[in-house]
Amino acid sequence: MRDISHNTVAILATVAVLTVALAATVRAADDSNGNPVQAQIDHGKSTYAERCSHCHGPNMMNSGTITPDLRTFPDDKTRFITTVKNGKNNRMPPWGDILSDDEIGNLWAFISSRRKP
Repeated sequence: MRDISHNTVAILATVAVLTVALAATVRAADDSNGNPVQAQIDHGKSTYAERCSHCHGPNMMNSGTITPDLRTFPDDKTRFITTVKNGKNNRMPPWGDILSDDEIGNLWAFISSRRKP
């Protein structure tokens, strides 16, 4: 019986350590200045390549089309999220039912990281 209790304690301790590590990872979604971490940017880049680049171009600009140069998109996260979720001027389709809030947030992180000064 003593071995079972010892094993149970060891398992519970492992679960506790993993829970703390997961919580620290979730809290690390932004750095100390509130800037997105590289993982968000990388996920956004992947989502952009899969979902957005066919209209907006592989480098966030697609000359000869009606799509704007996303590198010059204003520093306005709320506007970006609203545009992605709801679409724009019957030209950009709404993505709110397709992309999760996390995916849209990651797209914002990626696009913000590529903004022209």
